[in-house]
Amino acid sequence: MPAFRFEAADAAGQIKRGVLDADSARHARATLRERGMTPLEVAPVQEAGATRAVPVFSARLRAADLALVTRQLASLLSARLPIEQALNAVVEQAEKPAVRERFAAVRSEVVSGQTLSQALSRFPRDFPDVYRALVSAGEQSGDLSLVMSRLADYVESRTALSQRIMLAFTYPAIVTVVATLVIIALLTYVVPQVVGVFSQTRQELPWLTVGLIAVSDFARQWGIWALIALGLALLGFRLALRSPSFRLAWHARLLSMPVAGRLILGLNTARFTSTLGILTSSGVPLIKALDAGARTLGNDALRLVVDDAIDRVREGAALSRSLAAGGRFPPVMIHMIASGEATGELPEMLERTAYQLSQETERRTLTLTSLLEPMLILLMGAVVLVIVLAVLLPIIEINQLVR
Repeated sequence: MPAFRFEAADAAGQIKRGVLDADSARHARATLRERGMTPLEVAPVQEAGATRAVPVFSARLRAADLALVTRQLASLLSARLPIEQALNAVVEQAEKPAVRERFAAVRSEVVSGQTLSQALSRFPRDFPDVYRALVSAGEQSGDLSLVMSRLADYVESRTALSQRIMLAFTYPAIVTVVATLVIIALLTYVVPQVVGVFSQTRQELPWLTVGLIAVSDFARQWGIWALIALGLALLGFRLALRSPSFRLAWHARLLSMPVAGRLILGLNTARFTSTLGILTSSGVPLIKALDAGARTLGNDALRLVVDDAIDRVREGAALSRSLAAGGRFPPVMIHMIASGEATGELPEMLERTAYQLSQETERRTLTLTSLLEPMLILLMGAVVLVIVLAVLLPIIEINQLVR
């Protein structure tokens, strides 16, 4: 039965919005009238059996919303509810329109005879390959509730790691922005006002003050053009990243950086091993798991290593030796995978490796941000001190001349 998005007015004149199931738009309007509401707009969320996905400009599910809904589905399926009722409960519980509409469309596909994994494939932007692969594995094994529970753990842990790293860099970013704005205000407004007084005295100014005046004049006359040039340079860099060869070279250079490279490698490796662990433990074939894991990597240089490893594994090579051949992944990951292959506990070793790498990445991030915060404050204080000294030195010389 198709799902329809509606907007209607109740008896009190308040506007209600939601999603309901109906055979047609006419049936949906009749259902709204039976509920005592006046339909204002009724539109299908997605026609049953449609082959095209969500429009390009439709709202996309956030990672936090997907984690919450996945946990709700896992709990409902564990309670032995049929998949249609579980999806219906998720739609009714959803607070955000994007979540409600997306899962209403998924429910419509399931009611029309599609499996859950097939219904999710209509929305590849919202449900990544690893998500759909796990759901498909759960359907094939007959224990979808257990797989959904593990999938909820996977989505929540991945989202939590990204959020912790983002929050760790939030304060240094705020300090940098505030410091930049303060310095710009001093150079473009405060310094010219004070320097105007010195120009009337016709005294020889200290070199520090002369330098500050030159910087202030440049900021006032060319500051806008410098910002425009910087914006154009960033735009050109983003356009250049669309070239596969340039993007691969840039991503390889990022991995070779002393500090940022280790953070990027740790985050991508933790995500990759976590994906491999949950897929292989759910019965997904290794080649398919590697392909899905490669899609979670945000670095093309690492993805190239995994693509080469897929070819080697397909030819019969061990996973540990195939990944080690690229020379990109950390040795601890390679040794843990080799141990898992030797003992027959590869999924457990992959999940243990993912936990260890995520903890190490988080520690590195916290250490880096704990060092950045005082360094940024000291740098801002040093710049402000230079500006203050450049302003005070001529005043001190004037006082000495008066005496």
